[in-house]
Amino acid sequence: MTVPAHAELDATRPADAVALLRTTDAVRRRSAQLLARARSGESRWFVVDHDAMDGAADDVATVTRERFPDMRIPWHSRWRHFEAGGVDRRAELDSLLGDAGGDERARAMIDLTVVSVLLDAGAGADWRYVETHGDSRRTFARSEGLAVASWHAFVSGMFSGDAARPLRVDADALSTLDKERLGAALQVSPGNPLVGLDGRVALMRSLGDALAAQPEVFGERGRPGFLFDRLAADGTVHAHDILVQLLASLSRIWPSRNVIGEDSVGDCWRHDAVTGPGLTAGWLPLHKLSQWLTYSLLEPFDWAGVEVTGVGALTGLPEYRNGGLLLDHGVLRLRDPEAATRTWGPGDELVVEWRALTVALLDELAPLVRDRLGVDAEQMPLACVLEGGTWAAGRGSAQRLRGGLPPLSVTSDGTVF
Repeated sequence: MTVPAHAELDATRPADAVALLRTTDAVRRRSAQLLARARSGESRWFVVDHDAMDGAADDVATVTRERFPDMRIPWHSRWRHFEAGGVDRRAELDSLLGDAGGDERARAMIDLTVVSVLLDAGAGADWRYVETHGDSRRTFARSEGLAVASWHAFVSGMFSGDAARPLRVDADALSTLDKERLGAALQVSPGNPLVGLDGRVALMRSLGDALAAQPEVFGERGRPGFLFDRLAADGTVHAHDILVQLLASLSRIWPSRNVIGEDSVGDCWRHDAVTGPGLTAGWLPLHKLSQWLTYSLLEPFDWAGVEVTGVGALTGLPEYRNGGLLLDHGVLRLRDPEAATRTWGPGDELVVEWRALTVALLDELAPLVRDRLGVDAEQMPLACVLEGGTWAAGRGSAQRLRGGLPPLSVTSDGTVF
């Protein structure tokens, strides 16, 4: 792994403090701090009921068996959403790539994955995407809809600045993307509103600027796909190294609301109860979208023949399906039920703590799920528990209880949830 040991970092220096907060070890340790605090009754917002974990584990195990009766569970990944409607869009992209070599296929799939994941914040309950596929028309919503929409935008060449090479993403195309074009690709209209469209456009443009500014990582044209060349040269890649590279190279794309010194820390939030050395004190890193992107990049590397190791270093994803599962099963309870009637911001302490507790409790839930399914962590790593899994069970409980809505309302600019 390329992650420096904590002993090598001087957390009084901004650059080292940021490096420490870009590790999943920091995500796990600090989330566990807040879970221990909540269990001791010190949380202002939540009560933790450990006995309710059994019901949550039963639900996740049942959903996993229903979805994967043969127990061949893939990694949690954006590529599952590209399979929406039973369509093998990976095979379709392979066909469209024609006689491209293996490395270029990997670059194209990484290109697609990066833009699709970064567009994959909550769409809202009212948005739909209608796909015309042959003679059929299919309607998709939420994550599947955004995946299918971004796939079509990609294969149409929207993200390429070279008309002769449409199946790629480059800095030129992203830097000039506007709300009208992205909105049209996502079929946004007054009757089909998408939450956070402005934030998605800003994120794509910022991504383009970041790609262009780092030719040593992304090549002269600024392609996300050149992560393949940078990380897989020796035929193996550690999952945490992918995440660290993403956080280092793409930190500038996130809104600069959270910074240490001059460096953006991204999906990392203030919570006064979090302890840590030096400038890291009071910061809770989560890196949900960057970790979701990392999970989603594992398969393109694997398909290209690269050995992917260390998948267990990544954490559970602190988003509203996983967090909702815990609230819906009573593992977490709001001290004040009226909190569920308010709209919160991503930096509000209640939301920061909810997400931290989600990370820590997913680590505790995973072995309970494995026990029920008769498998071990090697057979079913956390990436498969999430896919099997917690995300689908959380979506199911949301559908049963609230017509699909999350248990807490959190404003989104397209860069967190």
